[in-house]
Amino acid sequence: MNMNRAPLRHRRAVQAFLTSVFIGTCAGTLSMLPVPAMAQAVRGLPDFTELVEQVGPSVVNIRTLERSSAEAGAGNADEQMLEFFKRFGIPVPPGVTPRGPRQERNPNEEAQPRGVGSGFILSTDGLIMTNAHVVDGADELVVTLPDKREFKARVVGADKRTDVAVVKIEASGLSAVRIGDVSRLKVGEWVMAIGSPFGLENTVTAGIVSAKKRDTGDFLPFIQTDVAINPGNSGGPLINMRGEVVGINSQIYSRSGGFQGISFAIPIDEAVRVSDQLRSSGRVTRGRIGVQIDQVSKEVAESLGLGQPKGAFVRGVEPNSPAAKAGLEPGDIILKFDGRDIEKSVDLPRLVGNTRPGSKSSVTVFRRGSQRELSITVVELEPERAERKPTAPEKPPAASGAVPSLGLTLADLSATQKKEINVKGGVRVETAEGASARAGLREGDVIVAVANTEVGSVKELEAVLARLDKSKPINVLFRRGDWAQYAVIRPPR
Repeated sequence: MNMNRAPLRHRRAVQAFLTSVFIGTCAGTLSMLPVPAMAQAVRGLPDFTELVEQVGPSVVNIRTLERSSAEAGAGNADEQMLEFFKRFGIPVPPGVTPRGPRQERNPNEEAQPRGVGSGFILSTDGLIMTNAHVVDGADELVVTLPDKREFKARVVGADKRTDVAVVKIEASGLSAVRIGDVSRLKVGEWVMAIGSPFGLENTVTAGIVSAKKRDTGDFLPFIQTDVAINPGNSGGPLINMRGEVVGINSQIYSRSGGFQGISFAIPIDEAVRVSDQLRSSGRVTRGRIGVQIDQVSKEVAESLGLGQPKGAFVRGVEPNSPAAKAGLEPGDIILKFDGRDIEKSVDLPRLVGNTRPGSKSSVTVFRRGSQRELSITVVELEPERAERKPTAPEKPPAASGAVPSLGLTLADLSATQKKEINVKGGVRVETAEGASARAGLREGDVIVAVANTEVGSVKELEAVLARLDKSKPINVLFRRGDWAQYAVIRPPR
C-alpha cells in the first residue's frame, strides 16, 4: 500500500505502531547492557560511592552535654539553629527561642543533652578536629564512631577566632582522614560533605565550590560551596574528589535557618595550622600591632592619588602600641606588611596574626601623597576586649574662620583639645552644611589634613584651599573622636 495515498488515520496508526516497536527495542537493548556500560552512558556526573566508603569511617558524631537546670523552651534543635543564626547574624525566626542565662552548675546533677555536631579523625590514636562553637560551653562530650562505638572526649584546645577545636578520645587503630591541598582546589570543582544535620548521623551531601577566599571573618578566608549544610553539620569535613579533606564545614547563610545554597568551610590548611598550636600548647598565639583599620574606597583612593583602591586605612592607633612606637598615624594607608601586598584591609590582620610575637616587620604606608617605610615589632594579640568608645573634644567658645563655598565654619584647637585627641594640630568643624555635609562632615569633627597637606590652624587650611582648583573634589582627613576618616568634598556645580 502506498502510504502517501493511504487515509490519514491509517498513516497515523502505522506510525504509532513503528514508534512503539522502536522504543521497546531500545529499552530492551539498554536493559541487557551490563551495569558498567550503563554507568558510562551517564557522562559528567561524579560517583561519590567510593569517597563515602573511603572517608565515611573517619567522620564522627559529637554530642554535647551540660549540667545545668533545665529551662522551658531550651530544646536541642533550637540550640543548634540559634548557633547558626548567631554565627552569621541571621534574624531568629518565630518559634526558635534562646536559652536563658546559664545557672550555676550542679556537679551531682545528671548531664542533659545540649547539642549535636560533627567532626573527623586526625590521627589513629583519637585526635579529632571540629568547630570551636560545637564544644563551647559543654560540660561533657560524647563521640560516636560510624561503627556505633561511643567514647567520652576531652577538649585539647579551642580557638574561637577561627572556630577550630581539637578533641581527644582514648582509642587506637582508628581511620584517619587524608589532608588535601587547598591551593589546588578550583571554583566549580565537585566536593562532598559528611556530617550529622539535625542529629541524622552519616548524612552525605554534595555540590561544587562556589568561590574561594570569601571574606566573612578577620582571620580566615572561607571556601564557599553550594553543598547542603544544616545545623549539626558543623565541624564535619569538606572532601574533594580525591578523598582528601579540604575544609571544615562551619557556617551557612540563611534567612530561615535551613539550607539556601550558600555554605562556608574553613580552609583545611588554616585549620591545621591552628590545630598544631592547640595540640602543642592548648592555645593559639597571634601577633598584633595595635591599629583600627577600614577599607579604602575607590573615591578616596582616586582623590589621594593612590590609583586603585587597595591597602588598609588606619582609622586609629592605640597609645603605646607597636604601631604608635613605629610612627604609624591615623589616616595612613598600609600598603605592605613584611613585603607582602595588602590588597584588602582584611589581609592585614591575617598577615599580622600569623607573625610570631617579638618579630620585627617592615610596613609600607602611604601618607600625604608619598610612601614611606617603617619598622614595627609585633606583640602578642590579647584576649578580645570591649572596644573603647571615642570621646568628643570640648567645644571652643567661638569660631575663628569660615569657608562659605564648602559650607564650613571652623575653629582653631586649644592645647587641651589637641592633647585629648592626640594630634599636633587641626581645625575643629563648628558647622557643616552644603557640600561638606553631603561629604559626611559634621559638628565636632577635627580636620587634620586637606589635599594631602597637614593643617594646624584655620589660616593654614584657608591657605591650602586657596591654592586648589575650585572645580575639583577635595580630600579631607579628619578625626571623629579617636578615629580617623576620609571625606571627599565635591564643590557645588
